[in-house]
Amino acid sequence: MIETESRPTPQAPSSGEAVNETPSIPDPVHAPDVEVAATPLPKLQLFILLYLQLAEPITSTVIYPFVNQLVRETGITSGDERKTGYFAGLIESCFYAVEAVCVLQWGRASDRIGRKPVLLGGLLGLTLSMLGFGVSRTYWALVLSRCAEGALNGNIGVTKSMMAEITDHTNRVQAFAFFPMSWQVGGTLGPIIGGVFARPADRWPGFRESAFWRTYPYFLPCVIAASISVSAFILAAIGLKETLPRQPRKKTSVLDSVPKDVEKLKVPLEIKSDGAQIHEYTEVLEVPCLDYITGQPSTEVDRQNQPVTVADVDVSEDNVDAPVGFRSILVPRVLWAILNYAFLTLLDQSITVLIPLMYSTSIALGGLGFSPFTIGIVQGVGGCVGGFIQIFTFPWFHRMFGARKLYISTYVMYVVVFALFPLESFVTKRAGGVGAATWVLIVVQYSAYVVSYMSWGCVFLDISDAAPNQRALGLTNGLAQTTCSIVRAIGPSLASSLFSVTLEHHLAGGTLGYWVLCAISIIGLFATQWLPGTLQMRE
Repeated sequence: MIETESRPTPQAPSSGEAVNETPSIPDPVHAPDVEVAATPLPKLQLFILLYLQLAEPITSTVIYPFVNQLVRETGITSGDERKTGYFAGLIESCFYAVEAVCVLQWGRASDRIGRKPVLLGGLLGLTLSMLGFGVSRTYWALVLSRCAEGALNGNIGVTKSMMAEITDHTNRVQAFAFFPMSWQVGGTLGPIIGGVFARPADRWPGFRESAFWRTYPYFLPCVIAASISVSAFILAAIGLKETLPRQPRKKTSVLDSVPKDVEKLKVPLEIKSDGAQIHEYTEVLEVPCLDYITGQPSTEVDRQNQPVTVADVDVSEDNVDAPVGFRSILVPRVLWAILNYAFLTLLDQSITVLIPLMYSTSIALGGLGFSPFTIGIVQGVGGCVGGFIQIFTFPWFHRMFGARKLYISTYVMYVVVFALFPLESFVTKRAGGVGAATWVLIVVQYSAYVVSYMSWGCVFLDISDAAPNQRALGLTNGLAQTTCSIVRAIGPSLASSLFSVTLEHHLAGGTLGYWVLCAISIIGLFATQWLPGTLQMRE
């Protein structure tokens, strides 16, 4: 067993002491003070991957405007509107629960058979399961279809792996910054499709005479969502390039990564074995012909017999083609970033569920009594405005305040959003209907929600930046995605169950659930203190 020890930090010699200035072996890869120009992003491949990612937010959110009404129509609630949250929450949560189980399995499959086949198979299966949801008439058929959607959406982690493989260390953070925008676009289109196109026979003359649309009133939004998956399948089949070519892996050593423009040196290799030091002259170490001080090519290389330890050769960076272990990412910087990501996901998912649930509940029970069409319009307009604000203002705010300060200031908006729910209920009950005061509160609530969108860009940058090295970026994002899926499985059931329990037992006047979520938001605020003040500028 070879044990290496790190090179000690050089100490300044005292006055009158002889100085033996033997330069150490230069780092073969990282020359000092060398600026590397950013590699241009592969725009076509990046666009295809971002378009593929739309499948998850669209298929997961398209049902939100009408799922509560659909659950009531199946008869599972036995006519008790207060129990809707329990059953609707299960449908919403099973999607992410199954996704959390499958996401790592899809990733492993992509390592064996390639990224593209996994993505194409997932998109095709997602299309079929979305259509199955649209024709389901019983509650448990809806649950089964929803589980199938989550299982096939588990390949979302593969797109992040491909993103890491089509970029390098000079442009990877820039590429990953597009992921929040892609999610927001999908999260905006999903509710619009679900709200506008649900129950077409009640709205448009061309559908009123058809028995099919009256039998399956929610099939049309499912077909539209499925068509997006089909278009993504066709686009990927034609234009997406495989990023994991099939070739046998060969064993590599530390010295295999040294550049070809090198000079062989006969140097002693210092090895510790059982406490004894053994010095052997071995002609195996190759170093580039660079002067270590200036970083410029040199014709003279010091060949003095200065002992060199194995630790002198850099094995922590990308110059070594070695597998990255799971333990390498279990470091505080990664774990704190993922913890904040988990809090953010839980709160955002709770809001995504509560808005249509509270808005669709009758005024007498503490809701606003909105139809699926109105809910879809409200969510769609809010999402569109938030997306545009994110695109045009996020870079400026990020430069001005930095990732940590911007994340904290935008995360606080979740407390405002939850606190406005009971106020909307109180004002609407007092007025006997939705009036101007209620709409003002809805606008304020969505304005705060729009501001909170910026926290996503910050946390994505924190997670990407927290990876120990570039080779660990895909694994780090995979762990974050798995955690996110688990939390998204908990969020809908937690929020909707709190809502139903609060109404059923009239806890705190029917508002206790909102205050519990406010408390969770505040707890998550404490976790932000462990986020780094600045991002690592890893070269």
